Amino acid sequence: MRIFVNYSWKDKEVARDIKSRLAAEGFDVWRDEEVMPGDNWPLAVGGALDESDAMVVLLSPDAMDSETVVHGIQYALAESRFENRLFPVVVRPTRKIPAILRACSLVDWSKNPEEALDHIVRGLREGVGVTS
Repeated sequence: MRIFVNYSWKDKEVARDIKSRLAAEGFDVWRDEEVMPGDNWPLAVGGALDESDAMVVLLSPDAMDSETVVHGIQYALAESRFENRLFPVVVRPTRKIPAILRACSLVDWSKNPEEALDHIVRGLREGVGVTS
């Protein structure tokens, strides 16, 4: 299963940790760090989204201010193949979480990363994420 991790660059350290842990669990995680300077960033992201089976979106004040992160959430909610495959993860508390995600059971990485990872991995394997 290919996983797209959607996040703000200001949360890149947490994103790296989550991506590494998901890869260690056997998931194929898109590595945006491999997009080189001068590459067409929107094209690379679009291709990665098209090839992904699930999305883990990292929620923070900076992520909710990022058009790229918000567009990624909208994309996942609109694509039927992401049904039950969208996993919102709070990495820093924010009040700006979209209503459709607030109504879900959010994973809180900021309080207990190990428990949060277990929840994400179980959800990915069982197909139990946010319903679009």
